[in-house]
Amino acid sequence: MIEHADHAAITIYSMSKWFGTFRVLDGIDLTVREGERIVVCGPSGSGKSTMIRCINGLEPFNEGRVVVNGIDLTSKARILNSVRRNVGMVFQQFNLFPHLTVLENCTLAPRWVHKVSEREAERMALHYLEKVRIPEQADKYPRQLSGGQQQRVAIARSLCVKPRIMLFDEPTSSLDPEMVKEVLDTMADLAQDGMTIVCVTHEMGFARRIADRMVFMDRGRIVEEAPPSDFFSAPRHLRTQQFLEQILN
Repeated sequence: MIEHADHAAITIYSMSKWFGTFRVLDGIDLTVREGERIVVCGPSGSGKSTMIRCINGLEPFNEGRVVVNGIDLTSKARILNSVRRNVGMVFQQFNLFPHLTVLENCTLAPRWVHKVSEREAERMALHYLEKVRIPEQADKYPRQLSGGQQQRVAIARSLCVKPRIMLFDEPTSSLDPEMVKEVLDTMADLAQDGMTIVCVTHEMGFARRIADRMVFMDRGRIVEEAPPSDFFSAPRHLRTQQFLEQILN
């Protein structure tokens, strides 16, 4: 669904991507408005992670257009870097630098990308570590933290570049069950702050809690979009119904 809104944070026009003869994305159309919280779900291999990685140029696409914060995404490094300065991303794996402390992980991008002073970068880092409720871990190394704590550091690190958009690619899939809640609670807090969020997840309780709109993908296509109340209570597409029956029962 394309909406030519003045306040679109992300607009994807007829985006396709393939590997050889396999189409991992097939004609994706999607608009995400500023401040909107989108949860993307679907079976494994449906193209969810690939789509979200195309939004900030981590994956190239073969056809279509992606416009982020008014900038038409291309393969040019200057354009990609301009887009990425305003888009934070949190992955399945935490991707923290093991030889740097939590504080150093969080100050690296502000200092080197945004040319912020060391003092200001540390002030920002401590602010966001407070926001994700682990300021006391600032001087520790990633190996000294639990998986849930490491993922919260990864979220704080992304926030330190002051992004307008946050992308989450199954951020709890590598966590032990008891650590999932602390990360989801942190993400829910961000959602309450009005940040634009696109999150790929199978955590349907979390989706009900924070999403403005659900997007269901299957075989590289967007099959259904709806508010959570409609999506969970009256899914229109048979494939959506089958997926929900499997994941909710």
